[in-house]
Amino acid sequence: MQSENARRTFLKAAAAAAAVGARPGYLAGSDVIRVGMIGAGGRCTEAATQALNADDGARLVAMADVVMDRLKEKRKLLEAKFPRQVGVNDEHLFAGFDAYKHVIASSDVVLIANAAKFHPLHMYAAIQAGKHVFVEKPHAIDPAGIKVVEAACELARRKNLCVLSGLQSRYTPAYRETIQRIHDGAIGNVVAIQEKFLRPPYVLYPRQPGLTEVEWQGSNQYHFHWLSGDDVPQSLVHNLDRASWVLRGQAPVRCHGMGGRSTLRGEIYGSVFDHHAVVYEFPNGVPVYAYCRTIPGCYNETSSVVLGSKGRAEILKGRIEGENKWQYTGPSMYSSSQTNPYQIEHNELFKAIRSGKPLNSGDFMARSTMIGVMGQISCYTGKEVTWEQATASDFYFPPKPEDVRADMEPPVKPDADGIYPVCIPGVTKLI
Repeated sequence: MQSENARRTFLKAAAAAAAVGARPGYLAGSDVIRVGMIGAGGRCTEAATQALNADDGARLVAMADVVMDRLKEKRKLLEAKFPRQVGVNDEHLFAGFDAYKHVIASSDVVLIANAAKFHPLHMYAAIQAGKHVFVEKPHAIDPAGIKVVEAACELARRKNLCVLSGLQSRYTPAYRETIQRIHDGAIGNVVAIQEKFLRPPYVLYPRQPGLTEVEWQGSNQYHFHWLSGDDVPQSLVHNLDRASWVLRGQAPVRCHGMGGRSTLRGEIYGSVFDHHAVVYEFPNGVPVYAYCRTIPGCYNETSSVVLGSKGRAEILKGRIEGENKWQYTGPSMYSSSQTNPYQIEHNELFKAIRSGKPLNSGDFMARSTMIGVMGQISCYTGKEVTWEQATASDFYFPPKPEDVRADMEPPVKPDADGIYPVCIPGVTKLI
């Protein structure tokens, strides 16, 4: 466990980094909004695509990633799609763990979609420097990081800056209408919720020559717990956000979880589990049963099912069964930019920037991420975790994000067979 000093050091480091880019961001009346990417994986590249689609005056001007080759690859891809809006010269391709500072200094809007360990540090630094931010989920991987997220969102409010969460369910028309009907009583009282995110392993990057151990783990970050937080906060967080939304923004009282590594072998799978199950108890005794798995060749399903006293709702299908049957009949999610939630959220972000009426996702982004984090901690330790414990804790997965260096000693190392150790429920102690 770490003390309050960890959080203060974290905020101090972010403020120091922000001094590099302390020039205020987009100025009202300007035609051009400079956009920078922190991360050059698939998700940040998609976010850049959506940002450039959202505003004709948006210009991609800077990119950062751990690996230079990935930066050049994604720049080429984006230049082909947006020849007029992409102007990133070689001097504005920044590689390394400190590269984010240069993107912040160069941009008005910062897109953050890299290893989640760094999301709190990078968003705080960007907001401190006066920049608007989009932050992919999860917004942190541990309680100490979530405290920084909360501080960053509050700072954004004071500075009239936008903070947009990557929890795009909030911008999905079918989900919005289904949940509004639940709130209006279509299924009666909510009795229980079942959440599933079952799929094959996500984004595997083989080891590339010339990288240090830490650089390779950073490039394959989804499969190292100290970088991604593992699959409950990394993937199931979407489901948990919907569950909390259904329950009108409530947080759980407690949870207990189980999980482990049953199938996946080899260095590319890093130090994460391949299956998890978490049971949350929300106020009024409402249980949320949440499951995620990342094993190939298995049954796959992504769903959010809400059971009520008068029926049931399947949020992802826009369907209600029971006394008040209903089926969403609007356009499909990806039929156009008007219904694609990933695009809608960026449309709303740039509209807010242009209008000077800031959009701030802070009311749910920290809460939903903490729900995922406490579930992951319970799976890792095998212990019950209460909301009070989780929110009071300053635990973080070492090292501190501001201390990560390419040539440092890695937090986890492979054994003689190339297998990385994983947490052991009943033995591992975190909070």
